[in-house]
Amino acid sequence: MALPAKKEQYTFADVLTWDEGERVEIINGEAFMMATPSSRHQELSGELFRQLANFLVGKRCKVYPAPFGVRLFERDGDKPEDVDTIVEPDISVVCDRGKIDKRGCKGAPDLIIEILSPSTRRHDRLVKLNLYQRAGVLEYWMVDPDNQSVQVFTLDGGMLKIREDYGAEDIAKVNVLEGCFIELEKVFSEG
Repeated sequence: MALPAKKEQYTFADVLTWDEGERVEIINGEAFMMATPSSRHQELSGELFRQLANFLVGKRCKVYPAPFGVRLFERDGDKPEDVDTIVEPDISVVCDRGKIDKRGCKGAPDLIIEILSPSTRRHDRLVKLNLYQRAGVLEYWMVDPDNQSVQVFTLDGGMLKIREDYGAEDIAKVNVLEGCFIELEKVFSEG
């Protein structure tokens, strides 16, 4: 389904009028249609989510899979028409329950995971990395299914800097969750 009438600037108010099944991100007022994820993408996302969700049972932080709207720069008192950026990360971990409302997350999650695909690779590496850095996301993972690798960035002095580069056989440390490790062999397993 096409977006409603072309506009100069879209906001969260527009998103609230669209069909619930629409997968659209708005970045600085510009709308980006999102492709349906591949089965491989969903397998990786599912396993990452499973491991994180299992670790977080009984803890204050919560993990949310896409579709889950994140309004990175929304502040208290903002109306939907004031919000010009809303993204749908593949996985979001939020430790401040005050950021969660019935529409998703208001502000920066503690951890965001994006699974790269041919159609999103450049966007996730450049545009989203910059957005997440400006919003103050503490940790950002870029999962590359083709190379079976994970690049982990952590916020350091206001900049998301590469901290680790993991391969398919590694156990990846989740820096924002003390004691949490992800078994990448299970994530990249095709069995």
